[in-house]
Amino acid sequence: MHCGARLFLLPVLAAVSTGCGGAEEGSGMGRVPPGQTVTTRFPVYSFAGDVEMTTGGWSLSIWGEVAADTVLTWEQFLSLGPVSDTLDFHCVTGWSRLGDVWTGIPSSAILALARPDSSAQAVMVHCADGYTTNVSLEDFSRQGVMLAYLLEGQPLAREHGFPVRLLVPHLYAYKAAKWVIGLEFLEEDAPGFWEQRGYHDRGDPWSEERYSGGTP
Repeated sequence: MHCGARLFLLPVLAAVSTGCGGAEEGSGMGRVPPGQTVTTRFPVYSFAGDVEMTTGGWSLSIWGEVAADTVLTWEQFLSLGPVSDTLDFHCVTGWSRLGDVWTGIPSSAILALARPDSSAQAVMVHCADGYTTNVSLEDFSRQGVMLAYLLEGQPLAREHGFPVRLLVPHLYAYKAAKWVIGLEFLEEDAPGFWEQRGYHDRGDPWSEERYSGGTP
């Protein structure tokens, strides 16, 4: 899991913009999804331990169903234009952390650079520890999705994915992959690491889409 204690637990973090309460606009849903308890703690999960990286040695590869394959250095990545947003995290294990300020490159800037082909349906997120997770192109394109590198104005801690992690505001955070190094645009959706192991392919917290076949 790539939430944000280690070992092989089955937790998950998802970021949700407080601008819309984390729910679909007009849905009437509250800020905290069902089955969640608010906490000020920030538990950390990873499926294979933390990764040691530097910004100088980091790059982001973008390939697949796009106009042209691209590799960005750290400086090129930052030049895409950062944004900041106040987001909530909702772990599939039942806790929520509210109101953290994240800064990163919005998915809209990535899409403008990559120019996905009309055949692209999903994005496979690749991480330095071998973790993967799939996000539909529709979900990746949503407002609030970003590749984050600051938390409360400070660089991410190593255990939180330094230098870059994905935030998907409206989905559980096994989609919020840490140590991101690649975005592969797919013609057909395919399951990532935890999706192959029983987690829901999409993971909507307000529908409690925790597991692909219901609660184990």
